[in-house]
Amino acid sequence: MRVVLQRVKRASVEVDGYIIGKIENGILVFLGIKQNDTTEDLNYIVDKIANIRIFEDQAGKMNLSLQEINGEILIISQFTLYGDARGGRRPSYIEAARPEEAIPLYEKCILELKNKGIKVETGEFGADMQVELINDGPVTILLDSKKTF
Repeated sequence: MRVVLQRVKRASVEVDGYIIGKIENGILVFLGIKQNDTTEDLNYIVDKIANIRIFEDQAGKMNLSLQEINGEILIISQFTLYGDARGGRRPSYIEAARPEEAIPLYEKCILELKNKGIKVETGEFGADMQVELINDGPVTILLDSKKTF
């Protein structure tokens, strides 16, 4: 699994002209699921999202997690995180999981984050979405459950 985390002041996602997910003060998560990702990959990503220390403490140091600041998450499924453009000008998405494999892991990720007591809003899997955000910092972190970066 791959994730792009962005610390945000606010973020929202719109489908067909309607806002379907909206948060204040938290993390916008773009989640890419690869073929053959497992529950182990999911657990790694959920733990990182919930506990990564990217929020400032009273001294101005990035020392607090989402849970410590009572922050929110907007999670958007994004297969393009597995786009491979090394071989030409048109990315290949062959490594991205097919919907029948990705949807259950996407839904389980949402459930696991909610089970940690975090408010979670979502996009719509497979939909054409417009995402708006105010990146705070800016702070953007890349995560990969296989630790390739």
